[in-house]
Amino acid sequence: MKKHLLAAVAAATLCAALPALAQNIAIVNGKPVPKSRADALAAQVTKSGRPITPELTNQIKDEVIAREIFMQEAAKRGLEGSDDYRSQMELARQTILIRALFADFQDKNPVTDADAKVEYDKYVAANAGKEYRARHILVAKEDEAKAIIANLRKGAKFEDLAKKQSKDPGSGANGGDLDWANAKSYVPEFSEAMVKLTKGQTTQAPVKSQFGFHVIRLDDVRDAQLPKFDDVKAQIQQQMQQERLSKFQDDLRSKAKVE
Repeated sequence: MKKHLLAAVAAATLCAALPALAQNIAIVNGKPVPKSRADALAAQVTKSGRPITPELTNQIKDEVIAREIFMQEAAKRGLEGSDDYRSQMELARQTILIRALFADFQDKNPVTDADAKVEYDKYVAANAGKEYRARHILVAKEDEAKAIIANLRKGAKFEDLAKKQSKDPGSGANGGDLDWANAKSYVPEFSEAMVKLTKGQTTQAPVKSQFGFHVIRLDDVRDAQLPKFDDVKAQIQQQMQQERLSKFQDDLRSKAKVE
């Protein structure tokens, strides 16, 4: 009779312990380490794009156990009461709470496909039409630009002069090439002179702008090559989401009473 009673007690104790074991990843120096810690760490790894493999699961378990060991030692040394610990904990609390606030705002104010399409249509309207591929040589003085034009008339190569004399660091090294762009991409003086040129023609007088004096050659013209909506939708949504979040932050600052 006693054997049966002892066996029953042992079985009951084991059954009671099983749920506890399932909830804990380990017991370190008599202190249970909850499985939720490993789950939280795994969730962070998943957000970074890494798959949770069996090997990584074991590494996470080892990491959680190591952290518990180190935390227990830190507690023994009374480090939880230090000013440095408290100040860093406060900064961490602020960071986590602010991150949660921004995530909550974005969840409740999503950028829909329709929102992105409206923005895309604005972009198309502003950039439709012609694109121009031009080259230019930028110099500081009008006399320099006139001398360049004279040399071009004598047969000098535009690309060579651009590499030697242009003050534009972006295009000079590439022979003055500005790649394909909408006329609106340039300052008005530059655009007005460029669109009057025919393919292969060079300006016969220096073009003055806020940057200096330009000698411009038009290499080609084509209809604007705009990306398809589906190709840029994610990028538009990300940009709009960031803009909305920035406005949300600015609104909170403007409404706050700071003394």
